[in-house]
Amino acid sequence: MAEHNLTGTKGEELAADYLKKKGYTILETNWHFKNLEADIIAAIGQTLVVVEVKTRSSNYFGEPETFVNKQKQKNLIKTAHEYIIRNNLDLDVRFDIVSVVLGNNQMRINHIEDAFLFGH
Repeated sequence: MAEHNLTGTKGEELAADYLKKKGYTILETNWHFKNLEADIIAAIGQTLVVVEVKTRSSNYFGEPETFVNKQKQKNLIKTAHEYIIRNNLDLDVRFDIVSVVLGNNQMRINHIEDAFLFGH
């Protein structure tokens, strides 16, 4: 497996552990709909939280969360909509980003709640 794939997988594992410690229930990881994917689908209270995880080995080119562009946001909204329909859910929905920087024997996690909204 390519090193960037290993970094991404490690970041997703760290993000899931981080969310669990904050009281989230992890419902799915790497949930696919057609060619789209949600890294983590979680719940906290009566809110379904769709989480995009961005992992980098440094922030040299910018913070990882800045790479969640409008197209990625649209794809996550489509994925969330399909998940809600398939599971017949009636919950509030929120989109979060968890950015993970792994490098130089350090780890930094930044959790951005409500990173973007439906229709924006």
